[in-house]
Amino acid sequence: MKFSKLVLPGIAMIATTYGLGRFSFGLFLPNIGRDMGLSASSSGLISSLFYLSYCFTIVYSTLRTNKVGPKNMIMLSGLSVLIGLVLIGTAPNGLMLSLGVIFAGASTGLVSPPYGYTISLWIKWPEQGKANTWINSGTSFGLMFTGLTAMVIFLDWRMTYLIYSVIALIVLIWNFYAIPALNKNIKIETGSLNIRDINTSKKIIIASTVLGFSTAPFWTFSKSFIEHAGNYSNTALSIFWILIGVLGVIGGISGSIIDKQGLRFAYIFGVTLLSIASILLVFTSKVWIIPFIASSLFGASYIFLTGVLLVWGVKIFVKNASLGIGIPFLMLAVGQVIGSMIAGTLIDSLNYAVTFMVYGIVGLVALAMYPKVEVTPSRVENDQEYTKMQQENREVIEQEFNT
Repeated sequence: MKFSKLVLPGIAMIATTYGLGRFSFGLFLPNIGRDMGLSASSSGLISSLFYLSYCFTIVYSTLRTNKVGPKNMIMLSGLSVLIGLVLIGTAPNGLMLSLGVIFAGASTGLVSPPYGYTISLWIKWPEQGKANTWINSGTSFGLMFTGLTAMVIFLDWRMTYLIYSVIALIVLIWNFYAIPALNKNIKIETGSLNIRDINTSKKIIIASTVLGFSTAPFWTFSKSFIEHAGNYSNTALSIFWILIGVLGVIGGISGSIIDKQGLRFAYIFGVTLLSIASILLVFTSKVWIIPFIASSLFGASYIFLTGVLLVWGVKIFVKNASLGIGIPFLMLAVGQVIGSMIAGTLIDSLNYAVTFMVYGIVGLVALAMYPKVEVTPSRVENDQEYTKMQQENREVIEQEFNT
């Protein structure tokens, strides 16, 4: 099947669920907090609901995608983010806001594993890593768009979220027509867990949890930190956020870097830059340009690193793309749940600078969890049964879509 026919709507859906539905909350949190009278602790608690709902839905999605089909799961994700955006935009109080956050966060858990299945079914093996990492970089495009909309002075946060909901509806319809339904003659081989896979996955579980914990305050409180420091206009604050998205597009090349330099190099490179970004933000009050350097580093390294985790997971569970994506992304969210709640409390009791320094140092701990697995396509190709299944699937797809 044509690469762009699946990748482009995939990028749009990831941009909508992760960019508009989930991470935009940190951009608008200062205004939301002022309008609703939320403290840093309350804001951190509500923000943690994004990750908490994600944890539940990514488990559900990982286990159920092969039963209901990837298209149905992607449609459920699109519907969930649509409901979440509408609820956030119309929320009269913290309770309704929290409900909207739960729906918006749930959409991100529902969307990633089925795209892994979709790519494994309809994209040829040599292009699967590239397709997965480019779809994953859709978050960056969503972040860029949210930053641009925040610069439109006549739009308040409520109107902006309602505009996002209209976009979510359009993207949902696009994916409905673009994503193939699961033909009854197409087989999904999910494989089975074995001791080797479990042992190999220990490092990615710990690494993902630590990285999720260390990045939580940047997503939730970085803009609030910069605004609190003073000397930054609304335009500058929006540019700070846009840079996360602009540089995040670089994350789309993580597949190529892994191919050329190896998984271990890509991981260490990404973790180092990600931690430096949080530590740099501590010096915001010293040098005016520091926040923009920090957001650029964070955007590039976060999307890059999630791409690395995605490829790492799929390499471990080579015959179960959904599980390979679901495990690291689940643990990333678990870390962010804990990190977001603790960060709000630390900010209230200490300050922003100390909090970001602590989290940046914690991120460096993940360097000890570098990947050793280097699985090549031969692991799949040597499995005659799996190779035969993939060939049969391609024949069905070629007849169905004439591509």
